[in-house]
Amino acid sequence: MKKAILTVAIAVMGLTATFAQDTTKHARRAMPKMTAEQRAEKVTSRLEKQLNLTADQKSKIYAIELENAKKLEAWRSADKGDMKGKMKERKAAMDEQKSKIDAVLTADQKTKMDAFRAEAKERVEKMRKSMGTRGKRDNEPVVSNPPAQG
Repeated sequence: MKKAILTVAIAVMGLTATFAQDTTKHARRAMPKMTAEQRAEKVTSRLEKQLNLTADQKSKIYAIELENAKKLEAWRSADKGDMKGKMKERKAAMDEQKSKIDAVLTADQKTKMDAFRAEAKERVEKMRKSMGTRGKRDNEPVVSNPPAQG
């Protein structure tokens, strides 16, 4: 009887330890490798759904997004040096792309687009804040019971 109870207890502890080490939650998803055309099509279809684009607007936005996706591919494959200079260049390209897209949209679509951009900016800020606090510890040592001065 004792052997049976001991065997069951060992089995339960083994299963508990197995389930406690579940690491699938933290595994990163592999991002699919997409071509510039696939990226442009994906963004254009998303904007078409969100903003109810006409066929003419869709073709113009696709051309803008395709140009941007090709620039991104070139930047990714380029040398990694001079990141500050590249960041300024990317920021300028993003501003240019934004103004081109805004030129294609109607006034109502622009307000919707501005709302989407504001939401995206909030999500990015929220993610940055959560990433910034990860792994940080308090600098002050915790003293639970200091020694008495005598």
